[in-house]
Amino acid sequence: MSYIQTAEALAEAMTALEREPVVAVDTEAASFHRYHDRIFLIQLSSPSRTEIIDPLAVADLSPVGRLLADPKVEKIFHDADYDLRILDRDYGFRARRLFDTRIAAQLAGEPAVGLAALLEKYAGVKLAKEHQKADWSRRPLPPAMLDYAAADTAHLPALRERLRARLTELGRLAWAEEEFTRLEDLRWTRAGASDGGGGEGGPGDPDAFLRVKRAKALAPRQLAALRELYRWREAQGAELDRATFRIIGNDALLAVAQALHARRAERDRRASGQPGRTARPRAARWCTPRARPSGERPAPRGARPTPSP
Repeated sequence: MSYIQTAEALAEAMTALEREPVVAVDTEAASFHRYHDRIFLIQLSSPSRTEIIDPLAVADLSPVGRLLADPKVEKIFHDADYDLRILDRDYGFRARRLFDTRIAAQLAGEPAVGLAALLEKYAGVKLAKEHQKADWSRRPLPPAMLDYAAADTAHLPALRERLRARLTELGRLAWAEEEFTRLEDLRWTRAGASDGGGGEGGPGDPDAFLRVKRAKALAPRQLAALRELYRWREAQGAELDRATFRIIGNDALLAVAQALHARRAERDRRASGQPGRTARPRAARWCTPRARPSGERPAPRGARPTPSP
């Protein structure tokens, strides 16, 4: 496995991969941690080598784009949909001649089509799980995270061979190839995107706050409060580049909206002079002076009252 952080190393690796018949591809983003989602790692594996590319260190990734577009090299993905969309979003890359191991597994009738299950069944490989929600934007990346990223593509060429053979045996390879061809048309669209950091909708969607769970059960003023709080959270997430749920979660956002409305309602009630739940609060009862008979002089401060005869 090579960790590529220079243009020279990238050029050398792409020259080698362009001579391979198949290259597995994967990407790592960090939407679980960052508001502004982007690709933070690209993994490429042939049957004989694995390259991990750091997009933060290499400014020009056009050699990767040329490899993806090369019809002479088959590109293997597992569940290609999102990878293809974000490669288009971040770099305008288009991939041709694809093989998706998830689609292949579905057409082969596999009961479990996740990568971990397929690799364990077909390759005897058990993938680690500890970095599934890792922050791929962090630098430097520790060796354990790089090993985890490499494993996502290193075994895909062998898995592709097994699944292709199974589809051929079942007479379904042509079906799979039709589906793979359709993947080439996938493009990034705002409508299909989530917001930065696991929120309920895109930052440009004025009604995104309505997709917060239980939002539609709120009273109108509570809903207005939730809308403003949601906008505040979006602004904070964008400014800090932090996933919005790490600013404040949806449950807390809802509770604050309800509390703000309750405080405002109480303030409005007091301003209008309307009684609350009790006609005289306890504090008012204790603080009201005791009535005195006409002509009785008040006792000096600190003096004990004289009992009536």
